[in-house]
Amino acid sequence: MVMRNIIKIDESKCNGCGLCVHACAEGAIKIINGKAKLISETYCDGLGACLGRCPQGAITIEQRQAAEFDEAAVKKHLESQKAQQPARPEGFVCPGLATKMFKQKSQAGNIDDADTGQSESELTHWPIQLHLVNPNAPFLKNADLLIAADCVGFAFSDFHKRLLKGRSVIIACPKLDDTSGYVGKLSEIIRNNDLKSITVAHMEVPCCFGLKRLVETAVAMSGINIGFNDITVSLDGHIQQP
Repeated sequence: MVMRNIIKIDESKCNGCGLCVHACAEGAIKIINGKAKLISETYCDGLGACLGRCPQGAITIEQRQAAEFDEAAVKKHLESQKAQQPARPEGFVCPGLATKMFKQKSQAGNIDDADTGQSESELTHWPIQLHLVNPNAPFLKNADLLIAADCVGFAFSDFHKRLLKGRSVIIACPKLDDTSGYVGKLSEIIRNNDLKSITVAHMEVPCCFGLKRLVETAVAMSGINIGFNDITVSLDGHIQQP
């Protein structure tokens, strides 16, 4: 054992996205039971190539007593992995996790495509699922933020024109998602991004009101003095009036 730099993974922040796994050239990290794990100290060189790829800030470098980095063991480990797994392109990153910003939409509103009659989407960024969103993503800065339950976009026919237009959106399901990290993540988003406004949209069913409670708790935890507009959508697709 020697005193050296080695990575430390905070499992309470990890969402299991796997970006760190692909960033580690030594194969020292693996997703186990939905969380990133350091599988062997001897595989970790302590340089921290994985740090910048973690959207949750769950990985840090600490100095502690640890087994020495073993380059020969790493080579053997990588050869074993290559034999067991199908080949992937070098530098592979799941496209669904990469932050993307789309062109600004027309100031005149939705424009129908002349050939298809399809209305222009008001979505300006990706990803949108709360588990995947980086709390410091550029589309959150000074944003009018819409936090919508998954089903709202299907039930409400004017979702793009009346709710999404001009807003950055995050979606979540308070019933079926693992929401254990949602309050902390929303609180970080609220605290770090100087949001202009928050709108919460959910369905009329009781379980969906859990989204409102999550946001209420996150706002209180953030310490930021900001309210939010609460919108309830009926099962037949209409906004219910208070």
